[in-house]
Amino acid sequence: MLEMLEIEPREPARCAVIWLHGLGASGDDFVPLIQQWGLADELGVRFVLPHAPHRPVTLNGGMVMRAWYDLYDLGFGRGEDSAGIGQAQQQLLELIDRERQRGIPDARILLAGFSQGGAIALYTALRHPQLLAGVLVLSGYLPLAERLAAEKRAADSLPIRIDHGRQDPVVPFAVAQATRQKLEAEGYTVEFHAYEMEHSLCPPQIETLRHWLVEHLGGAD
Repeated sequence: MLEMLEIEPREPARCAVIWLHGLGASGDDFVPLIQQWGLADELGVRFVLPHAPHRPVTLNGGMVMRAWYDLYDLGFGRGEDSAGIGQAQQQLLELIDRERQRGIPDARILLAGFSQGGAIALYTALRHPQLLAGVLVLSGYLPLAERLAAEKRAADSLPIRIDHGRQDPVVPFAVAQATRQKLEAEGYTVEFHAYEMEHSLCPPQIETLRHWLVEHLGGAD
């Protein structure tokens, strides 16, 4: 099981958000934002913030850092680390199963992530046979997109939100657009938001994210 941080509500949790950080970061990254929103107590949400394992990253000269899988280049043209992506998927599935064992049904579990974390959240949600509460992809993309048609298991009613910066120098905006097009071609409805920003979040985005989480988790009993 991955190392992680957890933000628990005052009352017993009624739903859960598993939030994956980006390359070289940690689960601590989004703690201030989550605390600012106050949704743990308002909606009874348990926020699970895992830390990716340390591994060498080819893109960064083999430097060891927290990463969900290896990256070869920013052009996504040298192939993808399918073994690492599969391993990260299994680690996320373990976290989903852990929430299920703690009494949270699949329909009340939402996956979220930034950059690499968003990629794994999306990859996993689309292959999960039980319908999840939704998946939130921030500055991310769909890895191993060519496999989706054969491997998808999620119902086309899965709520999907993708946010991306038009000036993103890390995951180009065109990659996010291609992800949206691929998902729509496979029958999914995508809520897509473009912002005038780079590889980050921006103030106009923050409150809309809170509203989206409330919309998809606010009905928990």
